[in-house]
Amino acid sequence: MLKYSKNDCKAGAEVFKALGHPIRLWIVRQLADGAEHCVCEFVDAVGVKFATISQHLLILRNAGIVADEKRGKQVFYRLCCPCIMDMLNCIADRKRS
Repeated sequence: MLKYSKNDCKAGAEVFKALGHPIRLWIVRQLADGAEHCVCEFVDAVGVKFATISQHLLILRNAGIVADEKRGKQVFYRLCCPCIMDMLNCIADRKRS
């Protein structure tokens, strides 16, 4: 008997799909320090339009990787799935060796 159903793997596939863009991976790495960051910080650092960063953050949020909190006119994001960093660090270590 198979151990996992197709539905068991659907959430994992959504996470991998959400991580499938360099800007989104960069955002996750920025949030890995545990601090919250405002959308405007990402816009300034990456040099793309606000709407582009917002779209990337929406994809990460929908996958359950980040959470947001609106404070006045600003939205702050935090990493809510820190175990992803273990995987990203493992991949980076393999790449170096």
